[in-house]
This record gives sequence, structure tokens and C-alpha cells, in this order.
Amino acid sequence: MTNYWRGRGVGHALSLAMVCSMAGQGFAQTTPSAQSAQVQPVQAQPVQAEAAAAARPALIPTEVFAERPFMTRPRLSPDGMHIAARMNVKGVENLAILSVKGDAPLMIPIGQKKTDPDLRWYRWAGDNTLLISVGKLVPWDGDEALLTRLIAYDIVTKKMMFLGSSTEGLTGDDVLWVDPEGKSALMAYQATIYEYPSIYRVDIATNKRKLVQAAEDRVWDWYADNAGVVRVGYRMKDGGKWDMLYRAKDGDPFRTVVRAKSLEDEDAQMSAVHLWSGTDLGYRILKNEKTGRDALYRYDFAKREKGELVYESAKNDIEDFDLSEDKGELVSVSYTDDQYRTHWFDKDLAELQSSLDKSVGNRRAWVATKNRDRSMMIVHVGSASDLGSYYLYQVADGVMHRLAYVNDKLPSASLAAPRYVSYKARDGLEIPAYLTLPVGREPKNLPLIILPHGGPYGVRDDGDYDDDVQFLANRGYAVLQPQYRGSSSYGDDFYQKGRGQWGRAMQDDLDDGMDWLAKDGVIDPKRVCIVGSSYGGYAAQWGAIRNPERYRCAVSFAGVSDMPRNLKFQLSDMSNLKRGAAEWKKTVMGPEDFDLKTISPLVFADKLKVPLMLLHGDKDQRVQYKQSTLMADALKAAGKDYEFYGIPGEGHGFSKSVNAKLWYDKLDVFLKKNNPAD
Repeated sequence: MTNYWRGRGVGHALSLAMVCSMAGQGFAQTTPSAQSAQVQPVQAQPVQAEAAAAARPALIPTEVFAERPFMTRPRLSPDGMHIAARMNVKGVENLAILSVKGDAPLMIPIGQKKTDPDLRWYRWAGDNTLLISVGKLVPWDGDEALLTRLIAYDIVTKKMMFLGSSTEGLTGDDVLWVDPEGKSALMAYQATIYEYPSIYRVDIATNKRKLVQAAEDRVWDWYADNAGVVRVGYRMKDGGKWDMLYRAKDGDPFRTVVRAKSLEDEDAQMSAVHLWSGTDLGYRILKNEKTGRDALYRYDFAKREKGELVYESAKNDIEDFDLSEDKGELVSVSYTDDQYRTHWFDKDLAELQSSLDKSVGNRRAWVATKNRDRSMMIVHVGSASDLGSYYLYQVADGVMHRLAYVNDKLPSASLAAPRYVSYKARDGLEIPAYLTLPVGREPKNLPLIILPHGGPYGVRDDGDYDDDVQFLANRGYAVLQPQYRGSSSYGDDFYQKGRGQWGRAMQDDLDDGMDWLAKDGVIDPKRVCIVGSSYGGYAAQWGAIRNPERYRCAVSFAGVSDMPRNLKFQLSDMSNLKRGAAEWKKTVMGPEDFDLKTISPLVFADKLKVPLMLLHGDKDQRVQYKQSTLMADALKAAGKDYEFYGIPGEGHGFSKSVNAKLWYDKLDVFLKKNNPAD
């Protein structure tokens, strides 16, 4: 994610041309008529007076929250002439390619039918080809596993072709490198599921392939430099040991430069590996032993030597860094404290960011994508209480043209602003959190919704706009989003304290947040429910079963109920990344190697004492649909108070407005019945 903008004005002509050209393709978005006649500058929103802010807003209809974003994940082509994005077409998210010149958009029909593979990610390969990752669940080893493949779509000929489709392995979308001109790509895949991956140079136009790196025993992960030369490999060994293989250039033999004794060994870390042709020197994100936080260091891959400390955040881990495409120079590092931030090393971009920050005031702006020469960028301007808009920014004239509102039906003035807070857990650990209080209500004895994030490891909330948070606050609830132990970006000690703590100390952190708010009188501890998705859905189920005295109800979307089954499925999903699979298993299990059944809601379904609502998409590729159907069957057999709604055609979230509306409608009715705000 990059952040910059000159900030001299906003044009609207392109916005109108884009909306008009898309209208015939099923796109629909209301564009205010006043803006069609006059340019509207991007500027900070005025702070409302206390009296006005205290007014209780009207209830926003569920269909407004359910409306799928008009545009998400835009990606500019290298020449800046086209935009690939997920677009809301008649209430359904579709992959589309838009022309900056205003030509009619191209619709790419992926994942529209229940039997179709679903869209996973996309990226440009040159100016005229889009690489598209798709996946679907297939029978595997008596259960299911995720099968992925890669599609090349030529926007000129409109032809689609699978790349590397001859593989019989589960993973077929592992791209190590793409030629800047879009002619070829390096792909890693197995000939069969019983073999280690080899690396092939694949011609994107013809799918012809050439072997460039044969499979090595137990080497699952390979990395290439900017010139497309494979230079690093990671070998899995018995007992949790790892070797890093390295070579300086093409033609050199690989040699072992790192022998890691365990997954906790710093040498075993492989995050953000960026290699540059012609040098052994590079950058790595490694733990600062003095602070326990991940920081950016210079690194000699040949000598395995950590060099100078380049940058670290005052309180949080460094998450990623960017190098310039032409020289490999350090451009930026990114991290998240109360929100996602970028520190610029490039002076021009730092100046642009400063100008941008001054222009948008208390809102945020970041560049979602840019073209090859940085002459064109797509900028998003919004906040935690404003979904905002996407703009096309032309650097030469410093003008931004609105491409699309994300959701122009949402009245941002009626939405609440989250606060970044912290509280102490029962063992003294400081737990960061986001607290959102309903607008127009006195912060005293409020009903509370605990809303834990998914993951759980390597994930956190970032304070950006969240539909669920705003919906719940609009209904009159205080919303607490605890960043429980194990959440990402808070340092190694915080992460380690979460290992093996599913349903245990991680669950305690949620309960302790409730107690903190109750002690301060902000919430009524007798009016609390827990709602979550994915791991958050697990936490909701487990919280209701483990501590029924705390919660009046629980809601789980795509939640885990059977921990052993989920671990097996997750490991199959990482089949081509065995190093990551081993790390995931050890993180979930922790040092005790305990029985996961002891923290499985499914096993204790007969202990449920409070109402529980389950919802799940039947095309979910992250958490199996049967995690909810099995739980529903167990609750039915035990005669418990529950509701279950299967959602046809949906995955690990909502791609269709009608299904998102079902979620908010059911949530609204369920909470009013079991934990009314008024």
C-alpha cells in the first residue's frame, strides 16, 4: 500500500465518463447531480459541534450496509491505460477491466456459478495481460483441499488460458516472478502431489514452459530476484529444522548458508524476501533482540550477516518494504500502530505524502496502485467512519478525477469514529483494542458487542472502516475489537504469548476487555453478546459455551467448531508451503501439544446455554462449510436454542449484496430479540 498525492484539486469529467460507460454493462452508482456541474475539491470534513454530534442518528437500513462496494482492489496496468478491479454489478462483485480513456469495460466472468472456481487474486503481467488466480475445494484424503490454478487473460484478444495447467499438484498459482514486459513468468508447481515443486519459465502467450530449477529434496519454497533468477530456497528437515539455500547468480550451485535449529530461530524467518540482481546485499525484516519487534535491516545473503538497522517503529513491527523497480533502492517501509502507515525514504514521495496529509485533514488518503513510471495513481480518500471514494490522480497536472464512491448510500455523518484504547488482561499483559461508541448515546451502561477479528495469528484490526462495526454502533451498541495476544504487529513477546492459546488465554483477553468497560461504567455487563467471523466466529461459539454467564447470545459467521478437522484442512491448504504448514501447526498447538478437542465447540455443543446463531457460505475456501453444518447438527441433536443459515454461492465473506443483507437482517433481528439496545 502506497500513500501519495499532490492535492491541488479534483476533476469530475472522468468520473461521469466512467459511470456512463459502465451503465450499459450493468454498473449502477448514484452520482450526485450537483457534482456533475461543478468540481468538488477533496478537503477535510469539518468537525461537528458537540450538540450536533450528540443527536441520535436514524437507523440506517440494512440494505445500505449490505451494498457491495462499487469498486475495490483497483490495479493500474503498467502503462496506466487500464484498471483491473472488483466492481459491483447489479449487487454482485465481478472482476472488470476499465479503460482510462472511457471505453466500455470488460467483464471477466469468474466465480458466478456455484460450480465455478472463485477469484483469489489478480495482477498485471505487462500492459495487456492480467494474471488471475482461481480456486475451488476438491475431494482430498477423505476430506477437502483447496485446488488453485492461474489464468492469463489478454485484454486485446479477450482470450483466456490456463498457465501451468499440466500440474497435478493442488497449488497451481504460485508465481515467483513476472517479466516486466509481461512475456513470461516463473511458476513453482508439483508434477504430482507426491513430488517437490520445480520452477518453470512459462510463456504467458503460449503456455510453453522451460524448466529452470529442478525440484530439490524437501525444498518447498523458492525465491527469485528482480531479473527472474532463482536464488533462495528453504529446505524442511526433521525435528523442525530448516536450511536456507543460496546462490549469487544463475549457473552457480546452491549452497547452504543457514542452518536453523527450530522455527523460532531468527534464521528461519523468510518474510519479505527481496533479492536484487548482481549483489548479495539486500534487506530483511528481522527481530531486534533489544526491543523484540521486527525491524528492517541490511542483510548479506551470502555471508548470512545482519547489517545495519535501517528502520524500526517505536511500538510496532515492520510489516513490509518496497524497492524501486529500476534500481532496487529502498522506497518505503510499512507498519500499523493505530492505523496503517508508510514511512518514505524516497524524498519525492515523502513530499507528496506530506502534501496529501495536509489536504485531507482528519481523513486518510493512500495510493492503492500506480503505473510503472508513477505518472498515474489511484488514490483512496476516506476514514474509519467514511468509506470515501477512489480517484484517478494524474501527477503531471496534480488533478484527481473521481472514479467511484465506494458506497455513496452510506451517510457518513451518522457513523461513529472508533477510538484506539488499551486495557490490562488478567495476567498483566496490555491488550490494545478499538472501541466504537454509538452516536447520540451517553457512554454509560451501554449494551456491548465483543467483535474479535479473524486469523487469529498474523492478523489484526487496523482502524479502517468496518461495515459490521458501523452497523452495530448504528443499532445502539458499544463495539469492542480486542487485539488479543497473538495478533500481529505488537512484537515477538505479544505474538508468542498467543501460541497454543486458542480458546484459552486468547479468550480470556476478550472477557477481560468486557470487565474493563464494565468497571468504568461504560457498558452494562448483563447486556453483552459476542459476534465474529472466521476465528472470531470460533471465539463467539466458544465464548458462549465456556462462559454462558457472561454472554446473552453469540453469532458466528464462517466460524470453526471442530479444531482437529480445521487444522487438517488448513495444512492441506498449505500443501505447497510445508514450511508454513509446520509453523502453523506449531503455533496452534503451542509447546504443550494438547488435545484440540478440549477447545472444540462441536465437542461441547450439549453444554450451550445461550442462543447461538450460525451463518456460513457453502463455497468457503478458508473455513469449511461443514464446520457450521456439523455444529448445527450437534445443537439440533442436543435440543439447543440455535439458528443456522447456509448461504449458497458465498465464500469466506460476501460477494453479493443480497447475501450481505441476509446477514444484517438476521443479525438485527437476533440481537433485538436476545440483547436489545433499547
